[in-house]
Amino acid sequence: MFGNLFEEEEEDGFSSTTSRGRVAKGGDEPPSPRGRSNLCGIKNQGGTCYLNSLLQTLLFTPEFREELFNLGPEELGCLEDKEKPGAKVRVIPLELQRLFTRLLLVDQQSATTADLTDSFGWNSSEGTNQHDVQELNRILFSALEHSLVDTTGSTFIHRLYHGTIVNSIVCKECGNVSQRQEDFLDLTVCVCGVSSLEEALWNMFVEEELFEGNNLYRCAQCDRLVTAAKSAKLRKLPPFMTMSLLRFSFDFAKCERYKETKRYSFPLTINLRPFCEQTDGDDCDYSYELFSVIIHKGGCYGGHYHVYIRDIDQLGQWEPPEEESKPKMQKKVKEEVKEVCEPKLKEDDPLSVLTTIIAQEPSKSVLLDQLGQKLMDKIGSSWSKRFRKHYGPIGKFLQSHNDVFLLVSNGTRVALKANPPSPMTEPPSPAEQTTDSDPSTAPDQRAAKEQPGLDQKPEPELEGSHWFDLNDSTVTSIRESDIEKQFQGKESAYMLFYRKTQLNRPNEALNNPQYKVPHHLIQLAQEENIRLRQMREECEASNNTVELHLHLAPSYRLKNGALQPVSKEPTESTTLSFDRRKTVGDLRLSIYQMQELWEGDMALTVAKSLPAGLHLYNTLTDDNVSLYSAGIYTNSDLFVWNGREVCGASVLTGTEWEPVLLNVVRPFLGEDGEQEVECEEGRDGFENGGPGLKKEARGFAGGVTLGEVREALGEPKESLLCQEHKGGKREREEQGAGEGGGASGWKVFPPDDMQRTLKELSLKDGDALLVLEPQSFDSSMFSLNGDVVTVTTPSDCRWLQVEFGPHGGAEGEVEKEEERRKIKVPATGNMLLCEVKQRAIEELQLQEQLSGAQYCLRQVDCTGKLLPPVCEELSVRDAGVRLMTTLTLCPGNAPKASQIFLHFSVGAAPSAGLEMDIIVEKTCTVKECLKAMLDAVGLDGTSWHLRRLDWCEEVGEALMDEDASLSELKINNGETLVVTEGQLPPKGFLKLSVWLYLDASNNSTVSMETDFNHTANGHAEEQMPVEATAGETHSLSPRLCDGNMAELRSVGQVEISDEVSLEDLKTQVLTLPALQDVCLPTTAFMRVWQLEGRRLARILRGQQLTLRKLKITGGTDLCVQQLLKEEDLGPKEVLLNVKMGVPGERCYYPSEELVWDASRDSSARSLRTCLAAHYGLSPDSLRLAKHQPDKHTWEEISNWNQQVSKKKKKKKAESLLGAPFHLKDGDVIGIKNLLIDNNRDFYTLEDELGQQRLREQAEQRRKGEQAAGSDGDGSQKKAGATKSRKPEVALSINVGVFR
Repeated sequence: MFGNLFEEEEEDGFSSTTSRGRVAKGGDEPPSPRGRSNLCGIKNQGGTCYLNSLLQTLLFTPEFREELFNLGPEELGCLEDKEKPGAKVRVIPLELQRLFTRLLLVDQQSATTADLTDSFGWNSSEGTNQHDVQELNRILFSALEHSLVDTTGSTFIHRLYHGTIVNSIVCKECGNVSQRQEDFLDLTVCVCGVSSLEEALWNMFVEEELFEGNNLYRCAQCDRLVTAAKSAKLRKLPPFMTMSLLRFSFDFAKCERYKETKRYSFPLTINLRPFCEQTDGDDCDYSYELFSVIIHKGGCYGGHYHVYIRDIDQLGQWEPPEEESKPKMQKKVKEEVKEVCEPKLKEDDPLSVLTTIIAQEPSKSVLLDQLGQKLMDKIGSSWSKRFRKHYGPIGKFLQSHNDVFLLVSNGTRVALKANPPSPMTEPPSPAEQTTDSDPSTAPDQRAAKEQPGLDQKPEPELEGSHWFDLNDSTVTSIRESDIEKQFQGKESAYMLFYRKTQLNRPNEALNNPQYKVPHHLIQLAQEENIRLRQMREECEASNNTVELHLHLAPSYRLKNGALQPVSKEPTESTTLSFDRRKTVGDLRLSIYQMQELWEGDMALTVAKSLPAGLHLYNTLTDDNVSLYSAGIYTNSDLFVWNGREVCGASVLTGTEWEPVLLNVVRPFLGEDGEQEVECEEGRDGFENGGPGLKKEARGFAGGVTLGEVREALGEPKESLLCQEHKGGKREREEQGAGEGGGASGWKVFPPDDMQRTLKELSLKDGDALLVLEPQSFDSSMFSLNGDVVTVTTPSDCRWLQVEFGPHGGAEGEVEKEEERRKIKVPATGNMLLCEVKQRAIEELQLQEQLSGAQYCLRQVDCTGKLLPPVCEELSVRDAGVRLMTTLTLCPGNAPKASQIFLHFSVGAAPSAGLEMDIIVEKTCTVKECLKAMLDAVGLDGTSWHLRRLDWCEEVGEALMDEDASLSELKINNGETLVVTEGQLPPKGFLKLSVWLYLDASNNSTVSMETDFNHTANGHAEEQMPVEATAGETHSLSPRLCDGNMAELRSVGQVEISDEVSLEDLKTQVLTLPALQDVCLPTTAFMRVWQLEGRRLARILRGQQLTLRKLKITGGTDLCVQQLLKEEDLGPKEVLLNVKMGVPGERCYYPSEELVWDASRDSSARSLRTCLAAHYGLSPDSLRLAKHQPDKHTWEEISNWNQQVSKKKKKKKAESLLGAPFHLKDGDVIGIKNLLIDNNRDFYTLEDELGQQRLREQAEQRRKGEQAAGSDGDGSQKKAGATKSRKPEVALSINVGVFR
């Protein structure tokens, strides 16, 4: 039932009104035509399989269908008038007429019930709810009867389905008979305790029930209690007998529902004479034949419906089921061939799996949106779980293997390049199928031709005995013997539909779907078929039209191993739109007609634009092959030439000769402004004119050897060819300017590589190839060490730019670009930075201006922020300064090699640009550094300590070891420290804030507020500040995790070692003045919570565990709570607040604390069992949910006893301690007792009010942020706040009043 839960409905133009709230799937993609059965299915709206099964049964009940079609517009009205005031339009029968017409006459694979369900008054969510098909049968018949009041069809439901039962009680003493008549539209027969339909009917209508002993009957005639016999008989038999099987029952011992899955047989024909009151008629009056079986697959909590139907009017094209359509010998031969030909599937290789799936499809192609499902069916796992981590998304995998896979049908299907789908193997397009064709004969004829000696044929079905399985949109042929398979199991018969055997059909109704259909509906269906046919033709033309780019040979010449356009302007390729279903010969003829001046032969070769130029691959030689089969798709490039040469030069084609575009690098020692000169660093900033390297892009065929490349470059055999060292670039980045800012390594190709091709050497586009003659090593630029050539950067690339501004040291003042002065200082990696600064001052002529002032050099990051000053005692290389970068000359001292530069602030995290700077020795201690900072700002005293900034630029942990040096603590150059007020506790000691938990509503705790009025006398109640002295009792009412009315009050702080146990901590907490009057038998009567953001986060467990092992750090807030009994929670025991819902009301009884042991089993089943034992109830009678106080929502915890298919591997139960519930101490669990509480909604009035407040707050935030363009978050929060679980609703159909 849930297979198509998220499928969007396809919009149909047949109806005069469009479906509300439904989106057409596929946009312009037309619906598929009918399949080989020539019958139409019905789309599932998400959960409407029960409706689809019943509608198909009514459609294939010809008498019902014809009675409905006999009602004309003069009685029912017109749908176009339904919105007019006062118009009485009977919408339900009108929509049912149109749906039946679509199913009979419109050429589409499946029809939609959206318009019909809209006429029922159902909203969009109703289509996803599960309901019982027997209940729908009765409600639909009632709705039709009310809709047809005062029409000629007002009684046709009664005529076709109405029967009566007479119940009789016979007095055994006087013989008086008391009778009561009952009407029925369907019979409900028992399944439990019986093995067949005949046995159930015998128990209902033949067996007598005796009233005797203590169960006597009061006879009206005898006027006393007497012995009597009760029986029932069928008095009136309807033309159509509907029987519902009671497969769903309730086990009162286990208090749970279950489905009867044992064998229960029913006949194809049945004689009801033994069960009738009058038995003197002919056999045909009592004889019924089966024509429909509605089947339910699943359990009592959910499942799926489909229906087996006998095609009485022979409207469909029945053919033997696929497995039986071939003789046994032929199937055996096919299986043997398959075993030999098909290799074993490698499930760990996605390429093997996907190619196998596509190859096994009859059409040799698969829809992209179905490929994932077919993969799961094949290997039992999805792509995301099995392959995504290593191979990425499935779409990218297909694109990266374009040599294997081919996207066809405008990118909607995927096929194999080695075996592309052709018009012969691909499913026929909608335009190619006609209503009068017989597609079932072709496969049989082909099979007969392939196996002439195998002429065995299965026994043909009797005329009128053709059965079909209608499963939502899918219709398949079945045999009559398949019905027996539905006698038992989880997939078994649920409703049986019989018709009298004397109801014969006229000959004109056979094979005639238009029989008795009104003319105006036939006309509407014909118009719809014309529209669908036009849509399919347009879609086929659009899907089969490809854009081809033609490249003509006269416009190209062979250069650098590839074809290059003759003109320097953009290539003048000709774009041609062509139908891919046409042949290569047709394409050649069209090009001949376009190129009237073409002489000689014409060859069409698939081409591709590469960085080196245009390269040719395979030539299209077979003129009888379609472009589709030849693998030509849209935007393909075709080269038009004579097949031999281009401008007198032979062209090498194929993948092995793909050209590679290499950057040929040579020494350049002259002055040539036209050459591109490049150095290893600062390529964009290097100016031509000095010694360097010149680079030239050259293309070579991938199949040529390295020796042939050397010859093509005109180099002697003594020349060396080098490839850039792969690790060189990474090493240079790691070393900064450690190589002097301009050294690079090249690896020399050994002599053996001269005989290897570029492809074998793995050279690719953009790789650099250095060519050196032997005399090149006479230059200082090149040095050979073994097989590595080192190239030194030309001297013109060795510089540093120094920038100076008149207000360079002032922060926050905007400087104009023209006021800043810049100079390039020649530099090398070994040059000291103090020399760089001195040269810059001299070049900028700043000696007088900077006389007596201290200036330093500082680097600037990408955001313009000044970095710490560089050490001027170091060289450019050792200081990590890269050549060709900029340094800023700023006021201030430069640190020495033994010093470190730090930022610091006092009291809080510094704002941007407001921190102060200090230079200290790396070996100085934290205490000495703190003193230097205090002296710098003019503070004194000993109640200060240093803290670091954490990763989010907030004040972090304190530097506890004041005697440790900065280098030992790994404090880096440029780091920021915060001078914080307050003394550090002794080493290993923690300062912890303690709060008191006050909760008068919880019976398991007791208030520790013994003498607060005395203690807090004189103190105004307010929120506790960060630092509070012992004895002060400030109050705070935070949002606690359990949602109870509770209060936290500060009782002071404790200083304690992190090596003491939790028991010692409790003892020291009790020594606080605010708790001096509290008396506890032992510390086990106290519970300690850790607070996070003033909320109870976790309970500290383990009396003997140290605070360090409990991960308690300085500054942690703790909350203590007094208990009425001892408590020692284990590591996997969770303290929950559970509360039972008040039956029938939207509130709960007071919450109770419950300890749940999740050490062995943390699943929902374990929690349910624990709660059931606590309340003395059955586990299956409880419904659980977790409260989310932040969102005022409830998250339901699903049942643990849902039925699981035996074929599927049982999954490990999910832990409630993990996602999505994350149960922890203090969480609130709501409980509903389903035995006495019909209200299954967990939400209370307080929750609704809380959600309303959240929505109002979100709306206010959204309005406030709208001006800044940041209303996205508010919308999401608002959407999240309004999401709630809807209660279940009963099935109903709304009908207007027509009396």
